[in-house]
Amino acid sequence: MTVTKEPRLGEPPPEDTVPRAERPDGVDFDAIYHAHFRSLTVQLTAYCGDLSQAQDLVQEAFCRAFARWSRVSRYDDPVAWVRRVAWNLATTRWRRLRTARSWLSRQREETVPGPGPDRVALTAALALLPLQHRRAVVLYHLADMSVSEIARQEGVAEGTVKSWLHRGRAALATHLTTTKEVNDNE
Repeated sequence: MTVTKEPRLGEPPPEDTVPRAERPDGVDFDAIYHAHFRSLTVQLTAYCGDLSQAQDLVQEAFCRAFARWSRVSRYDDPVAWVRRVAWNLATTRWRRLRTARSWLSRQREETVPGPGPDRVALTAALALLPLQHRRAVVLYHLADMSVSEIARQEGVAEGTVKSWLHRGRAALATHLTTTKEVNDNE
């Protein structure tokens, strides 16, 4: 029976399981990976502040080195190339996060305080008015339309609009006075 043991971080894998990527003078990708992965991860953890992110960045840098190993292995210091790629990836990720945060901060909805008690009372009092009176009061006082403009829009005589405004204001005064008295007694 054959017993296999799980490889540990920092230990090279068994010789017969991993194909070798070597350069002519004997620098081996696996040896460089196992010798420098941990130290590069520590460096990037200090830079990024996040161990898992640093591991991802170093792993990505080694993946890029492996894909170009025939060229990278001929450099005087292939580890320096991997380190530079990992740091560049970290800087790029940081810039992207900064840009995203900046964009998100501009997209936030502004918190608007709720309506005050006066506005709530006015809205409630307007809701109690008949439709024509309410429309005339809102158009005249909130939309700044003249009596003639309201009459034209509603298709009625100006005297009718004046009557609606008078009755609407009188009813509002009654409702708002009643609401204020109730609130003062509480």
